[in-house]
Amino acid sequence: LKKLLIDGYFKWVVEKPLWALIFVVLVVAGFSYHIPKFKLDASAESLVLENDNALEYYRKISKVYGSDDFLVITYSPFKDLMSDEVLEDIKALSSELLKLDRIHSIDNILNVPLLNSPRVEIGKLATDIRTLETLGVDRELARKEFRESPIYKNLLMSPDGKTTIIRVNFKRDQKYFDLLYKRNELRAKIKNKGFTSNDEVLFNKAQEEFRNYHASVLDKEDKVIQAVRYIMDRHRDNAEMFLGGVPMITTDMIGFIEHDLKTFGLGVIIFIILMLSLFFKKLRWVVLPVGCCLITTAVVVGFLGLMDWRVTVISSNFISILLIITISLIIHLIVRYQDLNQSKPGQDQKQLVRQTVGFMALPCFYTSITTIVAFCSLLVSGIRPVIDFGWTMTIGISLAFVLNFTFFPAALVLLSPEISSSGKDRTRIFTLAVAAFIKRHQKIILCGSFLLAVVSMIGISKLEVENRFIDHFKSNTEIYKGMQVIDRQLGGTTPLNIVMNPDQKYFEYLKEVEQNKEEEDFDDPFADEGDSAEMNFWFNSNMLDRVEKIHDYLESLPEVGKVQSISTLVKVFTQLDKGRKPDDYDLALIRKLMPENVKDSLVNPYLSQDANQIHINMRLIESNPNLRRSDLIEKIRKHLVEELKFAPETIQFTGMVVLYNNMLQSLYRSQILTIGVVVFAIMVMFMILFRSFSLALIGIIPNLLAAGTVLSLMGWLGIPLDMMTITIAAITVGIAVDNTIHYIHRFQKEF
Repeated sequence: LKKLLIDGYFKWVVEKPLWALIFVVLVVAGFSYHIPKFKLDASAESLVLENDNALEYYRKISKVYGSDDFLVITYSPFKDLMSDEVLEDIKALSSELLKLDRIHSIDNILNVPLLNSPRVEIGKLATDIRTLETLGVDRELARKEFRESPIYKNLLMSPDGKTTIIRVNFKRDQKYFDLLYKRNELRAKIKNKGFTSNDEVLFNKAQEEFRNYHASVLDKEDKVIQAVRYIMDRHRDNAEMFLGGVPMITTDMIGFIEHDLKTFGLGVIIFIILMLSLFFKKLRWVVLPVGCCLITTAVVVGFLGLMDWRVTVISSNFISILLIITISLIIHLIVRYQDLNQSKPGQDQKQLVRQTVGFMALPCFYTSITTIVAFCSLLVSGIRPVIDFGWTMTIGISLAFVLNFTFFPAALVLLSPEISSSGKDRTRIFTLAVAAFIKRHQKIILCGSFLLAVVSMIGISKLEVENRFIDHFKSNTEIYKGMQVIDRQLGGTTPLNIVMNPDQKYFEYLKEVEQNKEEEDFDDPFADEGDSAEMNFWFNSNMLDRVEKIHDYLESLPEVGKVQSISTLVKVFTQLDKGRKPDDYDLALIRKLMPENVKDSLVNPYLSQDANQIHINMRLIESNPNLRRSDLIEKIRKHLVEELKFAPETIQFTGMVVLYNNMLQSLYRSQILTIGVVVFAIMVMFMILFRSFSLALIGIIPNLLAAGTVLSLMGWLGIPLDMMTITIAAITVGIAVDNTIHYIHRFQKEF
């Protein structure tokens, strides 16, 4: 069978090259048809674990307390922030923004309630709420309130009073969430193995519906953000402004991915052309390899479009890596062809091509397979874009091997044999010089390798699985500038939330009360509220004191900026009541008299309707050099349990910080666990190819040393492992193994 396949291959590719080329053209044309369907994705979903329970919890909490679906404009006027001209500009800017599709509301210093400008009596909260637009309001008192109030401090205005924010809230896209929840329910059903074939069909349909609608949502968001920027540009004469927020970051990251694909892809092609021209100095050895690269890239991009696999920030360099791997296969074929042509001049072109392909097919096959094995280590990460990157490279390398061994020999057969050059072969001179150096200094090289291995192990021990999100962007980008302003002047950027529930004893108490409850009628108008004060866990003076301790502790942490919780309400009303903390009766009164706009600001985002769950929101200061997310979360958890005596099961951390941290930790664990499996698999392949344990061992050591050196260098330089750099081990092993196989295979054949 093997002989039959080999004979069939040579008969089809070498003997009938035109038919082979026609086949390649048809394949390329077929896949190129789907290139317009090729899409990019930079949504938050692409940065988190696909089956992370924390993700489901985050969505559940976001549904109750609000999501991150808003934009933030930092506004630093060139004149006094409280001047008529500046306030009119903020009003005009907000009015223009409110007219845009998808915009639900605008929050700014003009429309938030003022409680201390001058101080409002608690009894008049429902009727005497002012805003900055209220006639006769004291602007200096308002400025002081924005800078010092527990509500607005580090939220609406910077400490120096020179910068404010305009928050642009998007309308909730119910169809998006309906499709999302439908898909997630079916995915959970399949995951738990309680599904039928019909469920699988429904899941695939729901998945496609969601992906298509998600793509249309991203397009709409892109247009809205462009419109927001256009409106901002019309007001830049009055203030320095930066745009921030998750939707804007998503849109801009898609632009960055698109730019990277074009820039790096084009850059690698230009580099390849220059290097081929320098090394081989003949048109055929430039055109054929570049043709192979372009064909492979077109087919892979078309395949991704056909399968609707979207390129993310993680896989945005796949074209560059694919081009490097493709060109390495071609260069090995060219060099072997030239060696055969020089050693036996005057041979027929078909014979030369047959010998070249026959000699190189096996080592090239094994280089492709071992490279694929390295990238397969990404498939167990649990992160959809990383998995897709692994599959993309696996399929891309497979296609590169098949297309290269079809197009290259078929095209080469149609050309005349190369005339051997009589000039100096500088490449050969260089490689012989390297070989002579190695032969003379074997002990030095072995000792140096051992020393490098020791240094690598020390460097790897210094690796950290951490990254500041702001570091992903250049300092001249709007994302970076906006995040920096918010981070330094407006209470931090990255949100981290704590959700706290009652302990089990409270629920047992509720059951007991329900069983023993006797119906009594009271004429007291506050009876319901009094009952509520008794029958809720958090909204009473005792538990609110404990919440205040949590709040104050979080504010004391240097990595934490603005903290918001139900304790903010207590602080505000303590301030309004001249320093007297509200008791249970006051709390019932406050809850009854509080106007809806104040309740929306101070209660609803931080307390559930039954008052049995609290939601504490804090923002982390990304620019803090000591920020270690995982350590910070554990530090806070430990303080709540050991110092404040909360039961561990009542504390739940959520938010993008948790999801991002879970993703990094999972990615690190999967890579560490699979690196041994990858090395073992490559070792087995080496033994099959070389039929020698010693040669297989010699072959695997340089690959381990290469991957170890790269990871060690990251450790020594303080470059953390994150979603971008974690794939470096797979890429290093995948590329390094190529050279090892060719060296040892040639050594076995010639010596």
